[in-house]
Amino acid sequence: MNNKLPSDNTGFAERYPWIFEKSSSSSDKKANIKMTELSTPLGLMLAGATSKGVCLLEFTNRIRLEEEFIELQRLLDADMVVGRNAHLDQLENELTEYFVGNRKTFSVPLHTPGNDFSQAVWKTLQQIPYGKTCSYKEQAEMMNNPKAIRAIASTNGRNRLAIIVPCHRVIGSDGKMTGYAAGIDKKKWLLQFERNNSEIEEGYLF
Repeated sequence: MNNKLPSDNTGFAERYPWIFEKSSSSSDKKANIKMTELSTPLGLMLAGATSKGVCLLEFTNRIRLEEEFIELQRLLDADMVVGRNAHLDQLENELTEYFVGNRKTFSVPLHTPGNDFSQAVWKTLQQIPYGKTCSYKEQAEMMNNPKAIRAIASTNGRNRLAIIVPCHRVIGSDGKMTGYAAGIDKKKWLLQFERNNSEIEEGYLF
């Protein structure tokens, strides 16, 4: 990726003090979330992983990012600490391959806390093929739950793993771009990039 950052996370805590100030005051947590920065053609991303897998990948301009971090720490009963592990190393390698058009799916282990409904929604997102899009209605039909469109859309918005769990591939029924927490400009870029590097015909999933 361009503008590769220091592998030892030099200055990371100083750039994001709001992430670690709350964690440093809590000593009773049972686990740690290793946190690092990753550089991409769309800007910096913040990545986190536990010993089980990657639990966070977000653009730094994501709306309500601090709230998301607090919720993740609560769900995992974990502190965020500066560092890397094998999951983050694998993630960086796979993102590099993705952004040069050589990777269509991700194999890095994931750690995605959430209830059964949330897990089902995020699993469905991962079933949308690279280079394709689907509507919220189509996603609901994939889940055999056509009346849950609003709940599905809301759960998509709580996805903490940008790109890996590709919520950017969900668009409006009329084909228009819908909200993306890191900005519509990034959503459009990702969709166009995937279409440009896809061997399947551009269009909807169904």
